[in-house]
Amino acid sequence: MTSASPGELAAKIVHRLQRAGFTAFWVGGCVRDFLLGREPQDFDIATDARPEQIEKLFKRTVAVGRKFGVIVVVEDGHHFQVATFRSEENYADGRRPAKVIFADARADALRRDFTVNGLFYDPTTGKIKDWVGGESDLRSGILRAIGPPEERFAEDHLRLLRAVRLAAQLGFEIEPRTFSAIRSLASKIKLISAERIRDELIKLFAPPTGGAGGPPSAAHPANGDTARGVARPAAPAARGLMLLRESGLMEHVLPELGATISCDQSPDYHPEGTVFEHIRRMLERMPPGASPSLPWAAILHDIGKPAAASRDEATGQIHFYEHEKIGAVMAEGILRRLRFPRRQIDEIVACVRQHMQFKDVKQMRTATLRRLLLRETFPLELELHRLDCLGSHGSLAHYDFLVAAAAALKKQPTIRPPLLAGADLIALGMTPGPAMGSLLREIREKQLQDELKTPRQARSWAKKRLHEASSAAATGRRQNKD
Repeated sequence: MTSASPGELAAKIVHRLQRAGFTAFWVGGCVRDFLLGREPQDFDIATDARPEQIEKLFKRTVAVGRKFGVIVVVEDGHHFQVATFRSEENYADGRRPAKVIFADARADALRRDFTVNGLFYDPTTGKIKDWVGGESDLRSGILRAIGPPEERFAEDHLRLLRAVRLAAQLGFEIEPRTFSAIRSLASKIKLISAERIRDELIKLFAPPTGGAGGPPSAAHPANGDTARGVARPAAPAARGLMLLRESGLMEHVLPELGATISCDQSPDYHPEGTVFEHIRRMLERMPPGASPSLPWAAILHDIGKPAAASRDEATGQIHFYEHEKIGAVMAEGILRRLRFPRRQIDEIVACVRQHMQFKDVKQMRTATLRRLLLRETFPLELELHRLDCLGSHGSLAHYDFLVAAAAALKKQPTIRPPLLAGADLIALGMTPGPAMGSLLREIREKQLQDELKTPRQARSWAKKRLHEASSAAATGRRQNKD
């Protein structure tokens, strides 16, 4: 038996609310995406039913925001936000309202951020409710704040960054007054938590999914003449980078990128010009379905170049000696500031630190090349190298060489297994967790570099590292007591 799709389940929720005598619609981004022929990521529902009435109608609910009128309804394992129509007042902290008033559908639409997100859709009748001019902006490809943009951005400062993200992802133009407000209020984004900024930036730079937009079809039957029917933007991450710069938001969320704008490079290897233009071209060529870490490796791989730049007085050639080492330190600081997970920080920083090794792969000894190919981060590093080449000189000679070398290595009968596993470290007294994973990766790297050759050597080295960590922790505790 085929299970119902999220859209079908969301339609059933609306229908059940309506049968009980309530008004109910799909709202927000799901309506926007639905009308553009895109697959909505989430379906949100708005209704005049109060939270306690919603809970009585559905078997499985979670009261995630009862005081804001938000109940999550769980159907067939899928979660749907069902919210009571409301208006909001007094956004003192630039994030959340101090006062929520249950209201009607029109008032609920007027409190939302952008006109294309303020459309209401009834899946049982196929009719749209539009109190904000969202249909016209959807057809024209315009991202416009609902009402005075300064008020909308004052209510939630994250909307400044969300506007850039949506415009880039949808291929829309930001309406001039809305864009002017973003530029004048850009510094307010610093009042938003690092985690919320990180989440928007991740969406902004996310690799393309490979799907395409289009006009409504049999699967999307809602008033087809109202949809814009545009194709998915080819390179939203690259356009997002430019909008970050033009809006003034970049200097507040990724200020280190500012120095790359005027950082020239030698035309022999980088005919594209500055480091910033190089990064933009790499994002423009981001492959569909790539690792979530790849955009960040691309953005940060040359972040150390401005600090490392020097010019040969005799030849005029520009050099960036050890920019990869400087960049690795800077990249870690940026990712830590944005509260990225430790494992993702480690793999991105590894790519930044090691990306210059790829220019020498054809001259490497067999053992050295083998260690490179067996690195845990090699697939990510290889994709970064491909983008690095395509965003500059365009030659993929080293990339093709590495692809062939990796294929040949896979055909070899044996690949050295890791010297130690998690169970070995537990036996040495280590507690499972992120630190264990980091230590195992470090042991593996030393094995591939022939610094550790036997399990006995690896256990001895790990034991020493654990003792050092324990001693450092004890010293820290004593200092805190003093």
